[in-house]
Formats: sequence, structure tokens, C-alpha cells
Amino acid sequence: MVHQQYSYTGGDGQRREGPEVSTQTAEMYTNAFPDLKFEIKRMHSIGDTVVTEFIAHGTHRGELMGIEPTNRMVSVPVCNITEFRDEKIYSEREYFDNLLLMQQLGVEVGHAHA
Repeated sequence: MVHQQYSYTGGDGQRREGPEVSTQTAEMYTNAFPDLKFEIKRMHSIGDTVVTEFIAHGTHRGELMGIEPTNRMVSVPVCNITEFRDEKIYSEREYFDNLLLMQQLGVEVGHAHA
């Protein structure tokens, strides 16, 4: 299902490469949000590229990037751009508002000072 040259770029802008990254990313989110559900709003395909707009809903019941479970519900809009090669997922780029996620988790986020 995943191409040998797979890459994933998450909401933090960091690109990670290798087919194992797909599984690691899915496990990170499903461990943190065991009831994770995607409410698909729109899907658009152009050639070998699919753009999916969805809302990710879940309850924070497991550790997420060093944040201990808060048992809070989150709903975060996401845009995922998936490219296919050889009928396999070649790359994914995901865009979402990480600040919104942190606010919904109740995490204190530092303020910039001018």
C-alpha cells in the first residue's frame, strides 16, 4: 500500500522518509486518540494526486509528542495531499493548525513578544 520511497510531511513541516513512517505516524495518533475518527468533508483528485479535507475527532487518552493524556476531546480540520506512484502511496503532506490542537488539549503555548 505504501511506496518504498514514501515520505510524510506533517503539520510541523518536518519531512520524514521511508515506508515505516506511515505506520509510525498512524500509530502515534491512534495511540494518543484511540477513538480517532475522520469526518471527510471533500475529496478532489487530479491525476495521481488526491486532496482530502477532513475533521479529525478524538479523545486524548494516550501520550502525544510528550504530552500526557488529558482526556479532552479534540476536533481539528486537516487537509491531506496524497500522491501515488506505481498504485501505492508515494507521499503525504498534511496541513492542520497545531496551535488549535494544543489549545483543545489545554496545553500552555508560549506567547511571542515584540
